[in-house]
Amino acid sequence: SSPGISLKAEAISYIAGADLPAVVVNIVRAGPGLGGIQPAQSDYNQATKGLGHGDYRMIVLAPSSVQEIINLTAEAFDLADYYRMPVMIMGDGMLGQMMEPVTFELPEGRKLPEKTWATNGTGMNREHNVVNSLYIQPDVLEKIVLERSKKYDHIEATEAKAETYLMEDAEYMITAYGSTARIAKNAIDELREQGIKVGLVRPITLWPFPKDTYKQYVGQVKAILSVEMSLGQMIDDVKLAVESKIPVDFYGRTGGNIPYPEEIVTKMKEIVGGIK
Repeated sequence: SSPGISLKAEAISYIAGADLPAVVVNIVRAGPGLGGIQPAQSDYNQATKGLGHGDYRMIVLAPSSVQEIINLTAEAFDLADYYRMPVMIMGDGMLGQMMEPVTFELPEGRKLPEKTWATNGTGMNREHNVVNSLYIQPDVLEKIVLERSKKYDHIEATEAKAETYLMEDAEYMITAYGSTARIAKNAIDELREQGIKVGLVRPITLWPFPKDTYKQYVGQVKAILSVEMSLGQMIDDVKLAVESKIPVDFYGRTGGNIPYPEEIVTKMKEIVGGIK
């Protein structure tokens, strides 16, 4: 969790550079430094934008329940195998210590390509494979990096996922992921009881970020509130997704503190009052 992921950042970059599949789990706790052992979401930027050196990406999945941890773990291994790249499951300390009833079902999965790249012995039937991420000639490395970026473009176009809650008639949006999204749903139910039409957009993939889900509410909602267990690391992606056509506000707790539903209700009512 958190500091341990920082120690693994170099290795994850090597994995990406060698086009190898890997699944990494980060149960985020408060930082920076040694920080604390309480829940946090302050590794968002690290996971989605800056984990390790070089031009590469990593698919990041954000479960919000124990059941979803199970389901997304199966999906993560498929994605890693299919695209030959690192995939992260990013939870938080609350989910990591939570107990919930779950069901185990055989996932459908996707048709995976043959592992012709694997170093699993040739049987004297083919040329041997070499796992490598070192390319001395700039033009060779540039060609490989650009070719890999086409894969990332395809992933952005096809693999982004989000959940929506009560967005059909929503005039205001709360956006949150992981454990915070569960708390936000309680706040939304309370706001609805008070006559304020609020809905939720919960990104399931933090990268690729589900931009199109947000874009469809441009012209419908008057304001967006990003709720996070951080100082606001997802908010920039939300603003980019709606192209700054909707005002985006922020409410968050950090240091291991958890936002409570009543805090979110109070913040949203301030936003609604300011717009009215």
